[in-house]
Amino acid sequence: MTMNNAYALIVGIANYQTIPPLPQTVLKDAQDIYDLLTNPEYCGYSPDHVQLLLDSQATKVAIIEALANLAQKSQEDSTVIVYFSSHGGQIEKGSNQGEYLLPVDTDSSSDESFVQTAISGNQLTEALRAIPAQKLVVIFDCCHAGGIAQPKTATAPLLKAGLPESYYDVLKQGRGRVILASSRSSEESYILQDAENSLFTQHLLAGLKGGALGVGGVVRILDLFSYLQPKVTNDRADQHPILKVEIEENFPISLYQGGKIQKQIPTVFPADDYEYDVFISYRAKGQDKTWVRKTLLPYLESEGLRVYLEFYFPLGVPKITSMERAIQGSRYTLLVLSPAYLESSYREFEGLVAQNLGLEESKYRLLPIMCEKCIPRLGLRVLPLLDMTDEEEFETNIDRLVYQLWQPPSRSKNLRGC
Repeated sequence: MTMNNAYALIVGIANYQTIPPLPQTVLKDAQDIYDLLTNPEYCGYSPDHVQLLLDSQATKVAIIEALANLAQKSQEDSTVIVYFSSHGGQIEKGSNQGEYLLPVDTDSSSDESFVQTAISGNQLTEALRAIPAQKLVVIFDCCHAGGIAQPKTATAPLLKAGLPESYYDVLKQGRGRVILASSRSSEESYILQDAENSLFTQHLLAGLKGGALGVGGVVRILDLFSYLQPKVTNDRADQHPILKVEIEENFPISLYQGGKIQKQIPTVFPADDYEYDVFISYRAKGQDKTWVRKTLLPYLESEGLRVYLEFYFPLGVPKITSMERAIQGSRYTLLVLSPAYLESSYREFEGLVAQNLGLEESKYRLLPIMCEKCIPRLGLRVLPLLDMTDEEEFETNIDRLVYQLWQPPSRSKNLRGC
């Protein structure tokens, strides 16, 4: 197993020419990401496909050229990672209002010089759009604690440190695009005392080294985020990594420990009070009923999961009441989608109740899977959908489902756009 069709650009800037520096840890972050991606025992990227720009190398011209190089070398089925660890900032008023990445040679002495030397949001958007890869991940560790000093002259731009989430929303537009940022726009990204890496990159590295789920010998992008997001927030309650996606599949981002097949799926027993791990909403007739009871249910129960079905509803209690209780009492509601399911009014009710409860709690507690090809409503299509109809991917997808059912629900404020 290889990642021969994978490319990356890694940028790390600490020692700016005219802007206050960032900690030297920023350079180690970028170097360690480069070393791990190109290590055949871990991520498996070819060194010839990964470019590293540190400090003086990371000029505006060099970064734009490196992005153009990715556009030229990659194809639609390529995997591409772009990682920035540097200053990012916003001009909130005036003719140059907008978001900017700050290369090492950014000149902030005046509005004119700043615009000429910084990389505007429009410039970065166009550079990313030119990359044909439909598995593109852009990672920002650009909101470092410490910020950017205020201007010393009247002609210098008033620059606010950090990048807004609206900026990430623009960048994710396009098929197969993922934006991963180290913190919310209202927060800072930290380096813990005596740590070798920034907090976000520390857990990013750990996930790529084998901490994240590696079913099928690869680490997939959503599994990587599911690993690192709670790790970061557990270490700093005021730092929440965010994910913005426009994807149709949970695609591989690297090899798992050089392509090793993960034999045992790690489980985490959530410390919560739910009576059941999952309530399965399905059409209790025909092929749907047979598949759930003969294939899905035995597998989930063999993994130790507490599963609740409509079959277990108590007699003499209105069905709608039982549905509500089942959804409230289960950590997740699993929708088993098929054309027949989508035509059922009761099943539609269950899905809406579960989705509304998740919104009230700001948690993702609704998981859709597909047992027969169909086109779900828009409210479900925005969620990652496991396709259980593909025989070649069935074992991988059901293992991923079991893994997710053991995890605490992700908070929706930390996973916007997913």
